[in-house]
Amino acid sequence: MPRLVRLIALALLLVVPTVALADDGDYPIKADDGSIIANHRVPAEVESRIEKLPGAVVVGHPQGKVTLAEFYDLNCPYCRKASDDIATLLRASPDLRLVLVPFPVLGVASIQGSRVEFAVARLAPQKFYEFHRKLYEGRGVIEGTRALAAAKAIGLDVAKVTNVADEDGLGQDMIAHVRLGDALAIQATPGFVIKGVTIVGYPGPKALAGVIRSVQRCGAVICEQAPR
Repeated sequence: MPRLVRLIALALLLVVPTVALADDGDYPIKADDGSIIANHRVPAEVESRIEKLPGAVVVGHPQGKVTLAEFYDLNCPYCRKASDDIATLLRASPDLRLVLVPFPVLGVASIQGSRVEFAVARLAPQKFYEFHRKLYEGRGVIEGTRALAAAKAIGLDVAKVTNVADEDGLGQDMIAHVRLGDALAIQATPGFVIKGVTIVGYPGPKALAGVIRSVQRCGAVICEQAPR
């Protein structure tokens, strides 16, 4: 598995953009610090491919009116922070439908951990969110061993998870995730897709909650204000 992981890491590097494109924002979405957060419209056809990804898992309200997709890397500190805040949002927004999309772009450790994520998504999707939150407990790098420990902690059979995680085909599944992230121009993690818009980077809990409220209220990430 180590050699295979290195080959997959190389393949992933070949499909991840190395230079971020300028993105001032198609919409005036402000981050919690007051800056405009990078965002852009995406074609509906491309957005519709997210939930067809082999490792994507839907959590929250399965028939929720608002769908938020999150592309994240296990070793991205902003993703860790976002995970805590999104857990709060899920409790506060019963109609929120969250699509978790593993996006292993930050090195070999992330790829090793993500292989376990893909295995858990296949074997026990109903326990994936519990597993996802368990992964972020504690500090330090999240790699294969730590991911397997999290799977064991929530009651999964480590041998079965390991067998799936070691399958050669998972490499192509991970590359499919990264290619779609590239098509969505997600050039920083976490990246969010909601109502035809990609938000690049983490805007903060207040800003993200505001976008969700706008979609709930008017079906768009920014609601037009009525003239005075």
